[in-house]
Amino acid sequence: MTTWITTHGGRLSSPSDVEFDTPDPARTALERTVAIPLAHLGILDVRGPDSIRFLQGQTSAQLNLIDGHFAPLTAFCSVKGRVVANAQLLRVGEDHFRLILDRSLVEPLAQHLGRFAAFYKAELEPNPDIALIGIMGPESAALTEVDCDLNAPGVWHQANSNGTIALGYPGPQPRYLIMVPGPQADALFERLLKQCVAVGNAIWKLTDIQSGLHFITNEQQDTWLPQMLNWEAQAGISFKKGCYTGQEVVARAHFRGQVKKRLFRAQVEGSEMISIGSQVTNTDDKRVGEIIACQQDAYGQSEVLAVLNISAEDMNLSFEGRRMQLLKLPYSIERLDPESLAPPGQS
Repeated sequence: MTTWITTHGGRLSSPSDVEFDTPDPARTALERTVAIPLAHLGILDVRGPDSIRFLQGQTSAQLNLIDGHFAPLTAFCSVKGRVVANAQLLRVGEDHFRLILDRSLVEPLAQHLGRFAAFYKAELEPNPDIALIGIMGPESAALTEVDCDLNAPGVWHQANSNGTIALGYPGPQPRYLIMVPGPQADALFERLLKQCVAVGNAIWKLTDIQSGLHFITNEQQDTWLPQMLNWEAQAGISFKKGCYTGQEVVARAHFRGQVKKRLFRAQVEGSEMISIGSQVTNTDDKRVGEIIACQQDAYGQSEVLAVLNISAEDMNLSFEGRRMQLLKLPYSIERLDPESLAPPGQS
C-alpha cells in the first residue's frame, strides 16, 4: 500500500516515517503548498448496528453529534481515567464510524475495545487499505476542492465525495487530511504534485506540535488523563454525555480542579533532536515533567510538546542543560464543549 509513495520519490525510513529529497522541507512548507504522506497515522473502523451504543460507552465523544459533518477529537480511557488512545472520530455511514490515530495504537486499541465489543453487534476493523494524504499551505483549500472534488471543511469537520473524505485540521496554515481508497492514491498524489511540493511527514508532526496537538503512541498508553493533553481545551471531551469507561475519574478531575499537569509547547535551544520521554528540570534540577513530541522547525530549532507540572509555567526550565523556552499555545486552556462546535440542532 506504500507503492504510491515510492513511485513519487518518497522513501520509508521506518514504517511511520516518510522522507523526500526536497531541500529544507520545513522552510519549503512555510513558502509553498505541500503534499504529505501521513504514514504515522492509521485507521480503525467500527461497524455494525450497535456501533453507536458501543462507542457511546467507551469514548469521551458524544456520538449523537457525529453526523458525517462534525468529526471531533476523542479519547478512550482506562478505568483509572488514563488515556489508552486518543483519536479523531468521524462517521462514514449509517452504522460505520472511523477513528484516525497513531498507527502504533490501531491494533492495541482494537484489542482493548474488543473486550467490550463482544457484547454488542459491532466489529472493529483495522483498515490499512485507505491512504492518508496531508495537504498544507495557502492553496490547500483550493486543491482539496479541485483535485479531491470536496468542499474544504472547517477544523474538526469532514467533507465526503465518492469514497474520498477530507478532514479539516488546525495549524498556522490551512491543512487538510485526505482519505482515499488505496488504489486511487497514486493518481491523486500525482495530481497534487502538479501544484504542490512533496515533503516528509515530519512536517505534519511539526505542525501538530505548533497546534498543541498530540496523538499518543503505544509507548505512551495509560499515562495521562485526557486533560493533561489539553484534550478538553480542544473539544475532545464531552462533559454533557453519560457514562463511559474512565468517565468518573475524568469528570472528577475537571470539576474538582485536580489536574496538576498540562501539555505545554516549547522550544529547546540547539538543533539536536530530543528523545521522547526525556526529563524536563527546573533550576534546582528537580524533574517537572517530560517531553512527549519533538521536531525541528524551519530555523533548525527543536520544537517540543511536554507534559509538565502546572507550576512549571513560572519556572526557568531546561533539558540536559539546554534552555527551554515555553511558547504560546494557539488555544486557551479552558473547557471547550464539542456541543458548541456541532451543527445547529445536534447538541
